[in-house]
Amino acid sequence: MSIKIKVGIIGFGMAGRVFHAPIIDSIEGLSISKIATKNPDVKNYIQNTYPDVEVVQEADDILQDAAIDLVVVATPNTTHVELARKSLLAGKHTVVEKPFTITSSEADQLIEMANKVGKLLTVHQNRRWDSDFLTVKNIIKGEILGNLVEYEAHFDRFRNIIKDGWREEATPGAGILYDLGSHLIDQALYLFGLPAEITADIRTQRREARVDDSFEITLSYDRLKVKLKAGMLVREALPKFILLGDKGSFIKYGLDVQETALKQGLSPINSENWGEEPEDIWGTINTEIKGMSVRGRIQSEKGDYRYFYKNVYDAILGEDKLIVTANEARNTIRIIELALESSRLKRTLPFSE
Repeated sequence: MSIKIKVGIIGFGMAGRVFHAPIIDSIEGLSISKIATKNPDVKNYIQNTYPDVEVVQEADDILQDAAIDLVVVATPNTTHVELARKSLLAGKHTVVEKPFTITSSEADQLIEMANKVGKLLTVHQNRRWDSDFLTVKNIIKGEILGNLVEYEAHFDRFRNIIKDGWREEATPGAGILYDLGSHLIDQALYLFGLPAEITADIRTQRREARVDDSFEITLSYDRLKVKLKAGMLVREALPKFILLGDKGSFIKYGLDVQETALKQGLSPINSENWGEEPEDIWGTINTEIKGMSVRGRIQSEKGDYRYFYKNVYDAILGEDKLIVTANEARNTIRIIELALESSRLKRTLPFSE
């Protein structure tokens, strides 16, 4: 990684501070040059944590800097399209925090623009590199459960109060479906492709909530049912993954450890055994292998969010293709649109582009 690519980060809320900056900083070929924020407390944090990074107030201070090759849009959802558009027009490769856009038509416009200007465009779907998801992917790929018939994935929390912030405000792109749903849908589409049908039940369960805070989406394939669930009123832990096949089952509790570590100020640079899950949250498998019944714990794969930005770096240099494509991210938004319509109409809908 002898070639250095300078990076500008627009926005430094939780996404920029927790999920982007520490990971980018750990990639040898990437160098954070500027971060745009107007918050004085955040500015002090950046200066103490990344002393070589220049803090600017306006996005244009990054977009107009010819030395910056890669721009990360880590701002509220309603601003993604405009900032990504400006970044591409400024000749920058662009990473957009999930969800990509509010509508699939907006995603189509950005994809067309990226193709026109010849710059890379991708979306930060870092949870493809969660340890539990990598484990699930290998189990499915290895057909350890035989023919998979049901896949269920959860992303649950217990938060019975309404937090301040745009994610809880009644604005386009707010709510749990765009937030956590973006991850669950991306993972499902990555594993299984586009479904034939979609059925969704999207609700607001907390009394004072102004946005959706619970959903259940069923994606129907030929012989496979995929169920995706998330909620804010789940106090007792439910399984993160449930896989059922005609030879066996796999159940996994617990969340990937990287988010907690990043929130604690750790990073791949200063943490040993990065992304390794403790044994007490390894998944349980009960299956048949070569005629023998097998039941036990499966060691979780090592999670590593760095692979997202390593891939972006290699793709910019022309040494690899993007793993998370803008077209895939667009399809995630299309599933969200159809899920909203399915819930409103209270019926199953065919998938349509």
